[in-house]
Amino acid sequence: MRILIAHNYYQQAGGEDRVFADEANLLETKGHEVSRYSIRNDQIANMGSLALAGATLWNRQIYRQLRSRIRQTQPHVVHFHNTFPLISPAGYYAARAEGVPVVQTLHNYRLLCPSAIFFRDGRICEDCAGKAIPWPGVVHACYRGSRAASGATAAMLAFHRLLQTWKKAVDVFIACSQFARDKFVAGGLSPEKLVCKPNFLYPAPEPGQGEGGYALFVGRFAPEKGLETLLAAWEQVPDLPLKIVGDGPCAQQVAAAAERLPQVEWLGLQPRDAVYDLMGNAAFLIVPSEWYETFGLVAIEAFAKGTPALVANIGAISELVTPSQNGLRFRPGDPQDLLAKVDWLRSHPADLARMRQSARTTFETHYTAEANYQMLMQIYDRVRGNGERGTGNRERGTGNRELGRGQER
Repeated sequence: MRILIAHNYYQQAGGEDRVFADEANLLETKGHEVSRYSIRNDQIANMGSLALAGATLWNRQIYRQLRSRIRQTQPHVVHFHNTFPLISPAGYYAARAEGVPVVQTLHNYRLLCPSAIFFRDGRICEDCAGKAIPWPGVVHACYRGSRAASGATAAMLAFHRLLQTWKKAVDVFIACSQFARDKFVAGGLSPEKLVCKPNFLYPAPEPGQGEGGYALFVGRFAPEKGLETLLAAWEQVPDLPLKIVGDGPCAQQVAAAAERLPQVEWLGLQPRDAVYDLMGNAAFLIVPSEWYETFGLVAIEAFAKGTPALVANIGAISELVTPSQNGLRFRPGDPQDLLAKVDWLRSHPADLARMRQSARTTFETHYTAEANYQMLMQIYDRVRGNGERGTGNRERGTGNRELGRGQER
């Protein structure tokens, strides 16, 4: 099968980039012809606000480039990961104009929320969910702290809802968890178009032994990630080291804690192999997120290393953990409940050892590359159909070609 995979890199690397790379590599090892189309947000710095707003709504250049690439590579499927802001929904129409079915993985909540995370001012916010025009996101400057940038994002969402882009230009949306799928259905996406496929690791690391005697946090330092809760709890855990891997907007807060608390060590950003080593030696991983994670790749990494996860009971991350089997859950934003769960894990070494085995079993059962590949093939087969369906795609593409030309003008 020939697959074109498209992705818009953010300025700060994240889990979406990992999934894009790993999925493409996996498909190639299975003998498929994979063409990668990517663009980076670094060029935003050289764009004026009006040019960026226009590109976010409909990027003419990307539309032309993608149509050209599709003609060259003749893919059976075009699979988008992130289109925001520079690929824009014009990418879907480029594929449709060439008669190729479209798959979109939903790594965040951008189609329902201008900030993409349902989080504002330190709390969950769903004010824009289901609204034809997500105006609260503009009022509160939810995207990049800018009303202008938030307005451009809101305009893109409103325009493409009016155009019925999500209904007509995408064959299947992939939600990474049942929780995320439910949110998208509640927000107006067609349940018939939404399927669940979790993320995975490729290649999979070997399990560790958990003999390091420390707890571990790995992630981006952002307010929604719950670092304030984690550090508040660790004020009361003087005898258990906490290693923190990552960087981001809240780095100063982490640096101050590491300087003040001898049991807290900030390791900065680390390569994947080093992170895996840290995970394998950790007693447990802590994921204190306070937003609706759409999945939780870091927990799957821990499971692969045989390390239990102590996670906030919110969003998709809570779906990954079965309490007392592969980890524990605590109340999000509650340092005392987090502390109580840490104390329980430390005082039950036999249970913790059993959880290590169960964590690895969880990974092997649900999150291997092979299991994921089978699900992905089912999705591609669904959108391709059997000969008859393919003809239908070409017919729809012809109709969208006119729409594409209209937009280009």
